[in-house]
Amino acid sequence: MVSGRTYGILSPFVGGDYYGAIIEGVNAAAVRGGDRIMAFQTLDPGAHSADRSGVPDFRRPIAWHQLAGLVVLPGAVDTDYAAEARRAGLPVVFVAQDATEFGCSAVLADNRSGVREAVEHLIGHGHERIAFAGYLANFDVQERYEGYRAGMLANGLTPALRYDTGDNHESGGELVAGELIRAGMPATAIVVGTDRNAIGLIDRMKAAGFDLPGELAVVGFDDIADASYLVPSLSTVLQPLDQVGSVVYSLLGELSDEPSRVELRHVATSFVRRDSCGCTGHGLPISEPQARGLFAQVQYLQSTLNIQYELGIELLGTHGADPRSLAWLGLTPAVAGCLGLWVPGEEGRLEVVGEFHGGCPTGHVVAAADFPPPELFEMTDGAAGDVVFLVPIRSRNADWGVLAAVGRIQSTTPPGREMMNHSGALLAAALDYEVTMAALRDKEESLRNAALHDHLTGLPNRLLLEDRMDQAARRAVRQPDYRFAILLLDLDGFKAVNDTLGHAAGDQLLIEVARRLTGMLRQSDTVARLGGDEFVILLDGIAGPDGHKAVCDNVTVAVSTPYFIDGERVDVGCSLGVALSGDGEADPDHLLREADAAMYRAKSAARRPTSR
Repeated sequence: MVSGRTYGILSPFVGGDYYGAIIEGVNAAAVRGGDRIMAFQTLDPGAHSADRSGVPDFRRPIAWHQLAGLVVLPGAVDTDYAAEARRAGLPVVFVAQDATEFGCSAVLADNRSGVREAVEHLIGHGHERIAFAGYLANFDVQERYEGYRAGMLANGLTPALRYDTGDNHESGGELVAGELIRAGMPATAIVVGTDRNAIGLIDRMKAAGFDLPGELAVVGFDDIADASYLVPSLSTVLQPLDQVGSVVYSLLGELSDEPSRVELRHVATSFVRRDSCGCTGHGLPISEPQARGLFAQVQYLQSTLNIQYELGIELLGTHGADPRSLAWLGLTPAVAGCLGLWVPGEEGRLEVVGEFHGGCPTGHVVAAADFPPPELFEMTDGAAGDVVFLVPIRSRNADWGVLAAVGRIQSTTPPGREMMNHSGALLAAALDYEVTMAALRDKEESLRNAALHDHLTGLPNRLLLEDRMDQAARRAVRQPDYRFAILLLDLDGFKAVNDTLGHAAGDQLLIEVARRLTGMLRQSDTVARLGGDEFVILLDGIAGPDGHKAVCDNVTVAVSTPYFIDGERVDVGCSLGVALSGDGEADPDHLLREADAAMYRAKSAARRPTSR
């Protein structure tokens, strides 16, 4: 275990051939200095592109109590977040963004010099109509454009041809290629803000039948691994991201004792000539080590695809495994991990609910500034490229928490295609799915309950009553000694209550009657409301031919006891009819008709005047 300082790196994504390469450079320098890093993804998992997503609304002080400083990569957080970190005593260094006016130090690639060198090289090939294309919303691309302008103006040329790619990816280059073609090719050469923009432009131009570099010379920026394997191979400007990382780490160390100090440092860039600018003799560089390296990359890609497939099956399948347990991390190259979920009602606190090989105690609640648990760092091997990564587990539906995992820095994939982003997106989807299914089960139960119960009193309705009576009838057939009774009653005087006090009072009366009946019967008995003021009682298992009489007397007393509704005394009575099973008769419909007839006989008898 490294016993030195821990530095946090905030990045839209924590991998890829740009962000991952910078993280790799900072980590290598930290390892040499006896320190370590932790990388935070600030974009929601599953985000497609940092360019299109904008600056994330990332506010929480994750791990601040464990850090000696923060590195902010382009587009990770806004300057307000950095200012808050500085007020908390953390030195902050921005990469590829001049934040000195906000009181933060910065390390920038010298974008201007490398691009100016590229422009002068193109002029040396005889080009005068040289265009620039890039995503000018980015600070570093703006600087590259300034380098282009300086190179053009220094040679007496007008920098009039400028195109906005709209992103830093292949799609932006394809867009510009279409504009050039539609405009009748106003340029003979073009400097492009990123290599991925350049790759998209080259592909579109070649597909349209243009000869490159004969009809259009192209220069990119970044010198990613793909550049030398293109046809034509891509001339580009190299920004040494490993050196950027080293300067960042060095500056953080210097600021540890003076966190309020503000420094701006530049790292030189250089032009790399290949075929696409018009130079020749820069064919595909193949040697045995390079061939073996390419084969290893193919194997890595196959392994990554297999892992992503298995993760999808594991986390989005229907096998019922709890995604919080993190057992699925065993399918990935991660060597350890833990999951913290936000505690409802406790702002900024996480409960550790799952862990994988990290020895992190589950069930503990910690402040966001203390997450992840320190045990996770026992599993890191910075020298081998294993560091702690964190990704928010968040979706459109919920902000679940934070996943921390120890894994290898991925610096050869496109940004956003690394394992942490993929795993975080699948985990968020799995947790969303659990909630959705629970809600559907609750809704199903609610609908089932509504279908079987009276909406006013909550008593079983006719449908559920018939099921209970059928069960009693089947039992009576199986057990000759088993008897049950059906009591049907309605309220005497209920209409008068509605007419004098209103229907709301009538509803309250029905609810109170249902409460009294339910409270006086056994759990095995059933009280149901047929509708209006009619109720049915199914007495389950009565003893002898008179086993129901005590219940009937109690029902009459309970229902006839005065009620008080909205301060008014209400008096009602009840008419009761009874039908008993036995002697081979257990048909529920027949018994219910018998009880109904008995009730009306009782009601008619009560209406007849008493003889003198």
